Amino acid sequence: MNLYNTEHEALEPLRPTGRAVGLYVCGITPYDTTHLGHAFTYAVADVLVRHLESQGLPVRYVQNVTDIDDDILGKAADVGEDWRALGNRWTAHFIGDMQQLNIRPPDHYPRATDVIPDIVTAAAALVERGLAYVSGGSVYYAVGACPAFGRLSHLSRPEMLPVANARGNRPHDPRKRDPLDFVLWQAQAPGEPAWPSPWGPGRPGWHIECSVMSARYLGPTLDVHAGGTDLIFPHHECEIAQSEALTGRAPFVRCWLHTAMVEHDGAKMSKSLGNLIMVRDLLQRWSADALRLYLSRHHYRRPWSHDLDVLAQADRLAAKLRTAVTLTGGSGNSLDGTGAEAGFTAALNDDLNTPEALSRLEGLADAILAAAQSGHDVGAAQAVLRRLAEVLGLVLDRAEVEARVIEGWRAHLGRFTVTPATR
Repeated sequence: MNLYNTEHEALEPLRPTGRAVGLYVCGITPYDTTHLGHAFTYAVADVLVRHLESQGLPVRYVQNVTDIDDDILGKAADVGEDWRALGNRWTAHFIGDMQQLNIRPPDHYPRATDVIPDIVTAAAALVERGLAYVSGGSVYYAVGACPAFGRLSHLSRPEMLPVANARGNRPHDPRKRDPLDFVLWQAQAPGEPAWPSPWGPGRPGWHIECSVMSARYLGPTLDVHAGGTDLIFPHHECEIAQSEALTGRAPFVRCWLHTAMVEHDGAKMSKSLGNLIMVRDLLQRWSADALRLYLSRHHYRRPWSHDLDVLAQADRLAAKLRTAVTLTGGSGNSLDGTGAEAGFTAALNDDLNTPEALSRLEGLADAILAAAQSGHDVGAAQAVLRRLAEVLGLVLDRAEVEARVIEGWRAHLGRFTVTPATR
């Protein structure tokens, strides 16, 4: 399988470092979820996992929950709710949406507050190695100590600062030596939760959370690290700087896979703009299969805009697929579906080309409908159609989503009824 590696700006063969493909996908900050952009990223990851598994490659999949950062604390203050209760409530909401969409759960679903001691240890190691410094009870990574900083985003230094500032950087923080330096450990502000550290009470910075969680569950080198293109800089760039310094191993990630932004009303769909299309609302009108097909109509690297007409087309396709897989054929010659299967697999092997794979799936459905009408045996072709539809996460005529989806997410949900301890 070839995937586009953001770092090298080229298609490259996926070559796992071990028996299983190690996949890490940046998860949600748990509030105001699940919008269509979230669904796109996690549906893409789901198709990747399902495809690899269908080809005999096991996947060790980790997705995190950013349950402590500036945004979650700001939202909790705005709505007058405890930050832990807010995060648990919205995580449960997100899990419910993933179950309805038949999106496979990750094998590990850690939240940042699960690994606070490891984060403190990591920050201390970076200070000891001269790559970070303590200032006013906070710890900052010194970007100037990383000559390769920018190799993922391909941004020049003058280009970096405005992008970082738009995504949470505080350039005028008086404790910083450089406006681009990023926080590893943030000193406690009045009224904020905090954990003990050698530098006083505080909480982790955003970027170090993912470095620590990915290392705990996948080791020093990830085969694939995925997330939206809005995470390339500064988040993923900072992960590289921290992780390679901590482990002494490069590359931190063998393939960086980034999903394009989903737009609505002419702008990127985002919480800050208030132009979100929520999955829960769409599911009141459209089936989960319609939404999964709608998402798969778009290649993961190409930005796209929400379009109800295209969603309606996906709904009609879902109905066609259900008909094709359930109708009764005749006793004539058997329809061969192996060509469609080969084309479908080749499309996904080519940079996860879901639009082409979907075209092959629809072509097989059309062939089944025509063959059945002519009295041919379509049983073998229907079995192929079911296999391919499962790779795209479709339920078809089943009464419920897959048991592993329900049970796997339910197991994760149980951990989010317990609030993490703070000082």
